[in-house]
Amino acid sequence: MFNNFHLDEFVAKFVIKRPVSLFANDMQANREALQAAIEGASMLVIGAAGTIGSNFVKAALPFKPAKLVVVDINENGLTEFVRDCRSESGFLLPSDFKSYPINFSDKVFNKIFANEGPFDIVANFAAHKHVRSEKDIFSIEAMIENNVINAKSLLDLLVQHPPRHFFCVSTDKAANPVNIMGASKKLMEEMIMAYSRDLKITTARFANVAFSNGSLLAGFIERVAKRQPLSCPADVKRFFVSPKESGEICLLSCILGETGDIFFPRLSPEEDLTSFASIIDPFLQQFGCQIILCKTEEEARLATPLIAENKYPVYLFNSETSGEKLFEEFYTEKEKPLWDKYASLGVIKNRERQSRAEIDAVVSEIEQLFARDANKQNVVTLLTSLLPGFKHIETGLNLDQKM
Repeated sequence: MFNNFHLDEFVAKFVIKRPVSLFANDMQANREALQAAIEGASMLVIGAAGTIGSNFVKAALPFKPAKLVVVDINENGLTEFVRDCRSESGFLLPSDFKSYPINFSDKVFNKIFANEGPFDIVANFAAHKHVRSEKDIFSIEAMIENNVINAKSLLDLLVQHPPRHFFCVSTDKAANPVNIMGASKKLMEEMIMAYSRDLKITTARFANVAFSNGSLLAGFIERVAKRQPLSCPADVKRFFVSPKESGEICLLSCILGETGDIFFPRLSPEEDLTSFASIIDPFLQQFGCQIILCKTEEEARLATPLIAENKYPVYLFNSETSGEKLFEEFYTEKEKPLWDKYASLGVIKNRERQSRAEIDAVVSEIEQLFARDANKQNVVTLLTSLLPGFKHIETGLNLDQKM
């Protein structure tokens, strides 16, 4: 069924609607600076098996780092990442290369760091990224521990052995967050601002990465492979970047940014917002199928025999789950981006910074809450007090209740 389907070509034509990378001009214009920073450098990439982390590595490899250590809790994903790099031309791994299938919060990570370091460039992509992770208090605690508390432990380690460049990935959902995932990344941003006095730290907010691991669009491929119905919200629009673009914006931010900078792509709400629903028809056309709209999930499941006739059941619904905006944004009214430094990037600079003592107090308050009998509502209440721009959308439904 996938014989004639080329993912990169489909993304370029029907999702991002750009024949070349949005960041191609900035990558070329800053090639010498990137080369000077990366060639011969020692790199540590955490979360390297994910779509963004792996494409960050791929964006960096042509500049010839001397040493590369990659870490990811996903053992199978890390194995596939290595196979992918070894199999594709243009992505030559350095001779000093090691992969470790571990969690960066494990004790053994500190041993690896001490043994393999010091590192010139460190990038952290290990994060919970799904809005669905706020479905219950246990998922919420795990998400905040990963996105905030573990990230702080990494920062404390890096202060002792500072790299020349440290990058920590954020999300567009951190701008005026309405879900706990976005709030956790907003807290992470506040934290790195506090540490940016001691380390050269940058981050990037960016759009949905088209067909990234675990995303709704990647789920389309899984559903077609298993001959299962497609389903998505009819009313939600998102900014999209390609997997390649996701790596490039992170590399540009990591190497070129000044400490405390937040990068984001220059995309227009009028021209670049794309609905998930609009992608389904051209996607199914790649397989010679036409849409059969269904009114319920059950109707869509019962219609699966029609797939044999190239008629594909699709269930569209209006968004009604907690923490969902109809579209995202990259900066708030209080943030004043600079537009004149890069062709395809805006940069938020000179954000107000809390002290590390204030951040320590925030993290302590979060840990104390989870040490008690926490529930979702008192987590939301605490996050609202810590983040004045946080306005949680609660509907009582979560994405695990959807097809």
